[in-house]
Amino acid sequence: MRGFIFIRLAAVFAVLLAGLIGVGLGLSIAVTGNIENEENYKPLNPALPTRIFDASGELITEFSSDERRELITLGEMPRHLILALLAREDPDFYNHRGFSLRAIARALVGVITGNSLGGGSTITQQVAGTLYCDRRERTIKRKVKELWWALQLERRYTKNEILEIYLNYMIMGPGTYGVEAASKYFFNHSARDLTLAEAAVLVVQLSSPTNNNPIHNPDEAMSRQRLVLDKMVELGYATREEADYSFKEYWDSFDYTRVGVSSYFSKEDKAPWFSEYVRRELGDLMYGEMDYYRDGYSVETTMDLRFQQLAEAEMGRGIAEANAKYQSSSGFGTARAERIYVPLANMLSLVFNLEDLYTGVEHQDEIKAVNKYSKQLNPTVDMLSLVFDIPEFKPISAKGYQWLKSVTEESVVEGALVVLENDTGHIKAIVGGSQYSETNQLIRATQAKVMPGSAFKPLYYSAAIDSREFTMSTLIYDSPMLFTTATGEPYIPNNYQGTWRGPVLLYEALGLSLNIPALKVLDGIGFDAAIDRAAILLGITNTEEKIRTFPRVYPMGLGIIAVSPLSMARAFAVFANQGRAVTPYAIKTVEDRDGKIIIDYAGEVQRDLESMGTGIQLISPQNAYMMTRLLSKVIEMGTLASGAGYGAKLNVRDDKGIVYRIPAGGKTGTSQNWSDAWAVGFTPYYTIAIWFGFDKGGNSLGMNVSGASLAGPIWGNLMQEYNQGLPRRDFPRPSGIVDVTVCRSSGLLRNAACPPGISLSFLAGTAPTDYCDQHGVALDLPGGLNTLRIPGGNAPSSYRMPTVPPELQAIMDRTFDSPETEPEIPAWDPLSD
Repeated sequence: MRGFIFIRLAAVFAVLLAGLIGVGLGLSIAVTGNIENEENYKPLNPALPTRIFDASGELITEFSSDERRELITLGEMPRHLILALLAREDPDFYNHRGFSLRAIARALVGVITGNSLGGGSTITQQVAGTLYCDRRERTIKRKVKELWWALQLERRYTKNEILEIYLNYMIMGPGTYGVEAASKYFFNHSARDLTLAEAAVLVVQLSSPTNNNPIHNPDEAMSRQRLVLDKMVELGYATREEADYSFKEYWDSFDYTRVGVSSYFSKEDKAPWFSEYVRRELGDLMYGEMDYYRDGYSVETTMDLRFQQLAEAEMGRGIAEANAKYQSSSGFGTARAERIYVPLANMLSLVFNLEDLYTGVEHQDEIKAVNKYSKQLNPTVDMLSLVFDIPEFKPISAKGYQWLKSVTEESVVEGALVVLENDTGHIKAIVGGSQYSETNQLIRATQAKVMPGSAFKPLYYSAAIDSREFTMSTLIYDSPMLFTTATGEPYIPNNYQGTWRGPVLLYEALGLSLNIPALKVLDGIGFDAAIDRAAILLGITNTEEKIRTFPRVYPMGLGIIAVSPLSMARAFAVFANQGRAVTPYAIKTVEDRDGKIIIDYAGEVQRDLESMGTGIQLISPQNAYMMTRLLSKVIEMGTLASGAGYGAKLNVRDDKGIVYRIPAGGKTGTSQNWSDAWAVGFTPYYTIAIWFGFDKGGNSLGMNVSGASLAGPIWGNLMQEYNQGLPRRDFPRPSGIVDVTVCRSSGLLRNAACPPGISLSFLAGTAPTDYCDQHGVALDLPGGLNTLRIPGGNAPSSYRMPTVPPELQAIMDRTFDSPETEPEIPAWDPLSD
């Protein structure tokens, strides 16, 4: 009876269990159907770094947070990599439906017996666990959930797609995800080029990226690698000879001295200054939830990596040279002061009871002690405060660092450079300072506001040319002069090295960077015209910024204002770009991980320029051409001549291999107290602006350091490299320009007694019409022969001094006995010659 009851209870239990199973299966099928119908799968968007490329497509660097990953398709992977994975993780992958009962049973026995018999999860289950579960959780619930999602993945994806997800998604090294990033981290090449032994090393990372890391634990990695290779031989995936040869080749060339660091910290950056500039620009361009650390964008930039590397090398040498000269001169000055002037000051303080003047030995020792502490002992104090948790030391070390930072800003010479392509505005290179680091991230090429000195003068000389009151041949006297400010205060400027040259032509005054003639030009056109023109060229449109930048005082004409090197490069590029607006930018396009362009910044810049209409012409083509001619004289005979190698550095090969001298123009600048040194100049292709100085004003580079001596040679060296192999190009000459040969002394038309003249360019209608009156005998020739008049008002493109007939030359050369003697002048038409 009891047995019968037991059987009935068992039957009821079985029915209930079957019912529960049926309901469960029904619900599972329904959920599965919903998943399949709604495609309710987690988006497969693993964190990818944003990759930065130069203009030719070469990778510069990557921006990532804590993961480094590069996607690669299964078809691009070598076959032995896939076979190594299958041999190690899931040999039956292509035969099961997402799970393996045999593997589960094997893992269960291993858990019961305490022996490691291998994992029970298939590749599909590992993908499901990574995407939908927390694999750190070791519970039955997690395993059931993992199995469930494995079944759904098998319904949704093909076997090859699951394998591709797996090989791109899984962690395979410190901060490294996927086989492509792991291959580059461990072997410095793409996964496409993996050897058999390298493939085995990668797949053993899947079980333990720390323990099996060949850099940290080569012995363990070697042992695990050998197991994989043996398994591949056992399964027929490789021959014994292939496995042994590859194994031996790998370890024979293995670098046991390599230090392992996270791929995040070992990432390469071929141009850190430019990369940092692009990163900041990306932050301004992106919106919403866009994250350039994880979303895997591809950024095409304007930079030429060759240009950048050349610029960094030249600026590195220049900064080192400037600091060496500064330390030498300042050290000599300090020693001289301590030896001569300090004792003298102390004596005067004692004699006249001037306590504030006294600088005794104690004060000098205090300064030396503070200096030594900040540079040598403070880092140790800071470390001790961290290691032994001594909070009282932290304020002391912070104060020491602040003092050192202040001293560094005042006493360490920095430098900056920017290269623009004239007709596009592309930033081809940026150097923001000396070595880029965590403590040196100020991009001085774009962020620093420094005094341009005489490099500023061409900006208002441009307005002077347009005034038609000044030409290249205008005679200006370079001599001491008192200028009176708007408030009635006197201002007496000086020239560099305190010398004056007397009468000079305008092109000479600019070429030799003479201050008195420059201020006479500024006085002649007025502050309004000068400021308006400078603001247009520098891209300053805001009225308040314009007022802040340009003080209405005469020192403004000597460059005592604050601008960035990028702004100066833009202004000079306008001259080289026929007067048209130049918008500097570094980012062309941004693509998402699927290759779709989501930001077309180059297109936006072009559309903005087109929308300007005629306003794109900031200055007239005629004015721009005149400025290229005026600034070319600076290179021929002025302060940039030495930097250009007296023309030798401008001898380049064109695209046909023929050497020619490329046209160029530019200007150097040395600000007040020799605190800033500049060179800014252009060819028809590129404009380069270079600056050297201090982060904090008030110090001097030294009287032996100037824009011509420090920045000029670097400008010439780079221009020689950058302009090689390009088609010949000149600055386009617009209509309305005439060339005239004038006397070098007077700037007027040459007469026969003048020394060899010089050909200069003029806006039509502004060329001189009078002959030189500084050479030979002044004659009152009939018909006004001392004035050249063009019938009909049509000025020719060039003038030539008429040849003087022999009989007239004889009269001009004759010495008269009496001033009343009237020579007989033969009839002569100068236009008939």
